[in-house]
Amino acid sequence: MEFPTSLRQLICVPQNVAIFSHRNPDGDAIGSALAMRHYLEQYGHTIHVIFPSEFPKEFESLPGSEDILIWDIHTEESKQVLSQKNLFFYLDFNALGRIDRLGDFVKDLPGKRIMIDHHLYPDPIADYVFSEPDASSTCELIYRFIEGMGDIIKISPTVGKCILTGIITDTGSFRHATNPSIYRIAADLVERGTDDTAVQDMIFNSNEEKNLRLLGHCLSNRMEYWPEYRTALIWLSKKDYETFNIQRGDTEGIVNYLLSMRSVRLAAFIHNQPTVVKLSLRSKGDLDVQEICKKHFNGGGHKNASGAFSHSSLKDTIERFKKILPEYKQVLEGLK
Repeated sequence: MEFPTSLRQLICVPQNVAIFSHRNPDGDAIGSALAMRHYLEQYGHTIHVIFPSEFPKEFESLPGSEDILIWDIHTEESKQVLSQKNLFFYLDFNALGRIDRLGDFVKDLPGKRIMIDHHLYPDPIADYVFSEPDASSTCELIYRFIEGMGDIIKISPTVGKCILTGIITDTGSFRHATNPSIYRIAADLVERGTDDTAVQDMIFNSNEEKNLRLLGHCLSNRMEYWPEYRTALIWLSKKDYETFNIQRGDTEGIVNYLLSMRSVRLAAFIHNQPTVVKLSLRSKGDLDVQEICKKHFNGGGHKNASGAFSHSSLKDTIERFKKILPEYKQVLEGLK
């Protein structure tokens, strides 16, 4: 990463900083935002982290998570805070639409913008852009940003815990989207005092009883499998959400169970939300689900992990998904 003098001055001289990440924040969004906060605080910046919506409970043990402002809940407080800011960090998103109404409020505020992100096709919304779609996660880029600033010594166990959270969640515990760099980064974080076992425990051992019952319901009653297309689907209705009292984050990772099947190369999770039907697609190998989401469902993301939405009914969306499978049959058959 290249750092112009003007950027170094912004980082090294105390500013009034706001850090944002996307709606429905995941481990990479939360980890990158809090890692950047704890890094910048060492330079004396005044910092607030603001998300459009709430985050999953398993990340409540991350240091600083209790101070995060949620736009949907703390709207007026967020507006008052933001009116005082002069430096804005856009982390793990590259278009203001990904932070919804918060983006509408922020776009005209005076101040400098820094984007650090690993999604495709960034919008021109920042003064300084660090966009690398081949990176495993935004947290990987946060580490490299701090390293590029010559501040590797400032990666404390607290910063390290946040960075490792994003790397582990966005790679599925080093199962996909990996590269040689992240193994070296993970090793360095552990050497600097990050408790990697505690991070894994936080992410993967924070389930409640209902989470396991929901998973059992998904696999027993809501899974469909089409061996001729090497594709599997799990779907959830509004009634399912009521029956299992599903809250934000409760369905995270369910789609990945489909990829544990030996023959499956394309996995889909389609579920009813209050106003739209959401789709999460995952793939193995050289199948570009980002292209599928963009072409058929007004979505996008990464090559092997993307999301989209539909304004049709759940039933119609599922049928539409089934109908596109023949288009990709040849590719799916050729995947190892």
